[in-house]
Amino acid sequence: MKASRLAAVGALTGTALFALSAPALAHVTVQPEGEAAKGGYAVVDFRVPNESDTASTVKLEVSFPTEHPLASARPEPIPGWDAKVRKTKLDKPIELHGRKINEAISKITWTATGKGIEPGFFQKFTVSMGALPEDADELVFKAVQTYDDDEVSRWIEVPQEGQEEPENPAPVLALSEAEEGHHGAAADDKSDDTEKAAAETTTEAADSDSTDTTARVLAVVGIVVGALGVAYGVLAGRRRTSA
Repeated sequence: MKASRLAAVGALTGTALFALSAPALAHVTVQPEGEAAKGGYAVVDFRVPNESDTASTVKLEVSFPTEHPLASARPEPIPGWDAKVRKTKLDKPIELHGRKINEAISKITWTATGKGIEPGFFQKFTVSMGALPEDADELVFKAVQTYDDDEVSRWIEVPQEGQEEPENPAPVLALSEAEEGHHGAAADDKSDDTEKAAAETTTEAADSDSTDTTARVLAVVGIVVGALGVAYGVLAGRRRTSA
């Protein structure tokens, strides 16, 4: 009886804890693919769960930080979604790679052209962005999620250090320290991947050539051994005949 009661209490406690933690897991979040280093470029994923049991998410609006403007943001094409990038004129131009930038990204809006994010599912919205600021530890992206029943979830509350997470927290992207001589550019990663692929192709080609050469040598040796065997057989037959 005691064991069964303890098991029941444990199950109820676990259910209660899950219920309390579920809302915290259900909001819109942002995570980098790899790292988001200060001063570099990064590819990040905005992950949007559908919280409704009856309605689908049909729009996502992500506002970019104004205190640390980003000059570039390119959303990855997603089947069933249309993406629009909005830029805003800067009051004070910023310098990027030796060039003066007068505009910065202010918002990206994704609108469903199909069913959207149905109940029980989530969607990942990928964006390549930069250059990330060098004088900030994190970037806050306020998000607004709209359902097809006109319900709106506003993930716009900025979490404060040392305080409990707000009810509707905004997505926060943590920035890592830049490694010396590393700028985190996506182009550099692609270049590395290309060089690696080329090296692997060269190695495979060399291995293939080596295998072909070995096979040819073995084939020639086989032919020679076979010819010697035939010659030996003929000579042996002649000797027997002569005897």
